[in-house]
Amino acid sequence: MPEILNVSAYKFVALVDCAPLRERLLADASASGLKGTILLAEEGINLFLAGPAPDLREFLARLQADPRLGDLPIKESWSEAQPFRRMQVKVKREIIRMNHPTIRPSEGRAPAVDALTLRRWLDQGHDDEGRPVVTLDTRNAFEADHGSFEHAIDWRITKFSEFPQAAQAHRTELEGKTVVSFCTGGIRCEKAAIYLREVGVERVLQLEGGILRYFEEAGGTHYRGGCFVFDEREALDPDLSPMAVADRSPAPTTAVDPPPAPAPATAP
Repeated sequence: MPEILNVSAYKFVALVDCAPLRERLLADASASGLKGTILLAEEGINLFLAGPAPDLREFLARLQADPRLGDLPIKESWSEAQPFRRMQVKVKREIIRMNHPTIRPSEGRAPAVDALTLRRWLDQGHDDEGRPVVTLDTRNAFEADHGSFEHAIDWRITKFSEFPQAAQAHRTELEGKTVVSFCTGGIRCEKAAIYLREVGVERVLQLEGGILRYFEEAGGTHYRGGCFVFDEREALDPDLSPMAVADRSPAPTTAVDPPPAPAPATAP
C-alpha cells in the first residue's frame, strides 16, 4: 500500500487571528515532517498536505482541536512518494480568490447535492422534480482539460476571479435547469453557487465535496478523464490514485461561446 497520505480540506469560517495561527501551524506541520500548503484568510482555511499517515493524522487532530475547525471535512488519497516540495502557510485576502466581497459562505451556504444523488440524476437525465440537470465546471480551463463530467458546461475561464463575468454573460442559458456547480474539492463551486443565486439563477446547487468526494462515493460514472490536482501527481483517477500519463486525455465538454484560452494559471 502507498505510504504517503494526502489530504485536502477547506472551511469557510471567521478567522480573526490569521497571523499568529500561521506561525503556529507552520511550526507544527514542519515539526511533523509534513509538506504542502495551508491558506488562511479572514473567511476561512484551505489546505493540501501530505506525509506519513500517523504524523499527518496527529497534526489534523491538533488542528481540529480548535473549536472553529472541529468539523473540518477531510478528503484523503494516497501516493507512493511525497507530492509536495516544501511546507508553506500563507495568509491571503481570500482562501479562493473571487474578488467579490459580498460572497460570504460562512454566513450561509448555497444548497448542496451529494454525490450519489447527482449520479442518480445523471442516470435518469433529470432531477427529482423533472428538471433537466446540467453540470457547471467552475475550474480553470486547463484543469477541465484533464477531465470533467460528461457534457459539462465549461466557460473556459483562466482564473476563478473571471467566474462572475462569465456567469453574467451566460446566465440566461441556465434558465429552467437545475445547475450543479462543481470543482476539485468544493471550495470554488461553493462560492460559485452563491454567486449564481445572487444573480438570479433559480435552481443551483453545489456538488458537496467536489469531484474528489464524487470519486470517493460514486466512482467515475458520468465522468471522463481524471481530476487535476495542484501537486506533483498532476491528476487522479476515479479510484483516487495518480493517473497514468497515457490516460490524461481531454474530456468531452459543452463549452458555451468559449473565449481563447491563455496560458494556464498556477494557483488553485
